[in-house]
Amino acid sequence: MTTMRYRLLGQSGLRVSELALGTMTFGEDWGWGASRSESKKMFDMFAESGGNFIDTAINYTNGTSEKFVGDFIQSDRDYFVVATKYSLRDNNASKLDPNIGGNQRKNMIRAVETSLKNMGTDYIDLYYLHMWDFTTPVEEVMRAFDDLVRDGKVRYIGISDTPAWVISKANMLAELRGWSRFVATQFPYSLAGRDAEREIIPMARSEDIAMTVWGILGGGVLTGKYRDENATTRYDQASEERMKLADGIVALAKESGVTPSQLAINWVRQRPGSGAPIIPILGARTLAQLEDNLGALDFSLSDSQVTELDALGPVKLGFPYDFLTSSGVRELLFGETFELTDNHREILWK
Repeated sequence: MTTMRYRLLGQSGLRVSELALGTMTFGEDWGWGASRSESKKMFDMFAESGGNFIDTAINYTNGTSEKFVGDFIQSDRDYFVVATKYSLRDNNASKLDPNIGGNQRKNMIRAVETSLKNMGTDYIDLYYLHMWDFTTPVEEVMRAFDDLVRDGKVRYIGISDTPAWVISKANMLAELRGWSRFVATQFPYSLAGRDAEREIIPMARSEDIAMTVWGILGGGVLTGKYRDENATTRYDQASEERMKLADGIVALAKESGVTPSQLAINWVRQRPGSGAPIIPILGARTLAQLEDNLGALDFSLSDSQVTELDALGPVKLGFPYDFLTSSGVRELLFGETFELTDNHREILWK
């Protein structure tokens, strides 16, 4: 198996593996996850491949995920870069407590203490706000994050599933106040869902914020498994449009001698553009699935393969991007003889 390479996490000096191990599947509390023994096998395989970047959250499998991760990292805590998240309500907590969920300082402090206890560690490498609540002031969030960094409980901060304008505002405020800024953002991204190319990805590249992305296989649809007549489950997202997209991926994978999952992962891993990296989060439920996913490290997509995959799941940027990048508007802005540089094309995702 090809050895993992490492990337800097956004505007920081922190080195993380080019693939992250997602652990939402660690634990059987939700009725579909992996047992402790299977989770340990997946963790060990990822580590043996050179992976050091582990992603979890306080609410994953009711806290079991964090506890498993904490147990697994104890043998070499400093080697692993552990990311966890706060914001979502604890299903086991009192339903009467209005502050058990949300982005506010009270919930943040409660959650970080719980996560530290769950994982048996003194610090969290990367601490994410999990989802924006549109209620807590940005100033409150960023000052509370900075306090955690200054206290040594958190090394770096990130933000997940949040509009681009909120992230930009928060980081600018942090820079003006001398507080810690976000070095990473997390969001769903795949050939089946390219919405992030409208706002999130351009913002992250502009602000040098690393992108850790989930849902890279479109909920399993991109593997083609829902075309199997024996499939017992069909997700709502397995629309006919997505099924046809999966058919194209399966055909190209067969032609290339790789699996559909590996093809879909490398499409994400090799997205164009300079600056902040895109780091796929692997969300396997079994050792065999993880082994297949890690096989994406053994090859790279050719330019022609990338072009073919792009055509299978084109993105519709909508207004104002389609308008501003139209030939007529560019002529009005730049003149008939103006030629776009590679940098301009990159900005426009052309």
